[in-house]
This record gives sequence, structure tokens and C-alpha cells, in this order.
Amino acid sequence: MSSIRPVLRIFDIAKALEFYVGWLGFTLDWEHRFEPNTPVYMQVSMDDLVFHLSEHYGDACPGAKVYIEYSGDLAAYQQLLLDKQYRYYSPGLEDAPWGGKTMELIDPFGNKLLFAAPEKSS
Repeated sequence: MSSIRPVLRIFDIAKALEFYVGWLGFTLDWEHRFEPNTPVYMQVSMDDLVFHLSEHYGDACPGAKVYIEYSGDLAAYQQLLLDKQYRYYSPGLEDAPWGGKTMELIDPFGNKLLFAAPEKSS
């Protein structure tokens, strides 16, 4: 086994693209529909983080939570998101009880993304 691809349920492709691509900075890798006007299944990615987003009933339940180990500068990423002035979200940073920082985001469909950066050693 080499990777995990969480599948998150979505209900509106335009809202999903606005959130994941437009605001968070993911890239739309591909999308698939069996026929025109049928539910979409697509992949978005940023660096090594890859999600499958699905409008298909039964693929996933809204309200899932994904824990994301963030190896970069989480405060800088948070500031980048704040600077974009996304009208539906203004993320904050929190001290994690285990050390380091976390930033939890909730997508328009109720899925939670918990970005967690370890404590920097001196």
C-alpha cells in the first residue's frame, strides 16, 4: 500500500470547486461523469494531499473528518487563506493539546479538514 485517497461527499460542484480549488488552493486533477447531467466524481490535490469528491449517493457520508499532517508553515497557510477573504470562512489557529498548532476547516458540505502542524523543535 502506498497512499490513501479519502472520498468526501459533495452536493454542488461549483461550491466544491470554489472551496477546494479557489480558496484552499487545490488543483482539479480530473472529473468523471457517466453521462451528461449525472453526478460528478473528481479528484483534487495539493502537494501530496489528494481527495476524491463525489456527488454519488452512498459514496461517503457528509460530516467526515480528515486529519492532515501539515509539514509546512501552518500560520503562513492560514494567513494566505485569510488574505483571500473567503466570505464563508475565517480560519483560526489553535494550540493542540499534544503540541503544535491546528486549523480546522469545514467545507460547504459539513466535512471537516483538520490541518495539524507539529511543534517546532528548537
